[in-house]
Amino acid sequence: MADLSITAANVSADDDAVSKQEWTAGATITAGQAVYIDSSDSNKAKLAQSDGTEAEAEVKGIAMNGAASGQPVIIATSGDIDLGATLTVGTIYVLSQTAGGIAPSADLTTGDYVSILGVADAADNLVIAISNSAVEVPA
Repeated sequence: MADLSITAANVSADDDAVSKQEWTAGATITAGQAVYIDSSDSNKAKLAQSDGTEAEAEVKGIAMNGAASGQPVIIATSGDIDLGATLTVGTIYVLSQTAGGIAPSADLTTGDYVSILGVADAADNLVIAISNSAVEVPA
């Protein structure tokens, strides 16, 4: 499989169905991308990736809006989100090797940090339940 093909304009969530936080972007971020908080750069939100450092794989949430560096970005940290992509019900979705990317767990490979983002309960809905294991897939 491959990373989800997310249509940023279609990323949405009901305010009652999701917990959100506001951060300052430390890079260009698009709605629907997974982000981490870079403590070495004034706690700015940046694109997470599974094959980076352990810190870069520690997902804080999923961006609800696009933002350029220095602008505010809203991050969904739990709850239900429409990712603007077609999901497979029952599939566990994780952080991918692509910066900000989201992929099915079957796509994890050797050396990737396992950061679970959630499970699809409908073809258009991800139930966010972030689990940053700090565990790398062994060879």
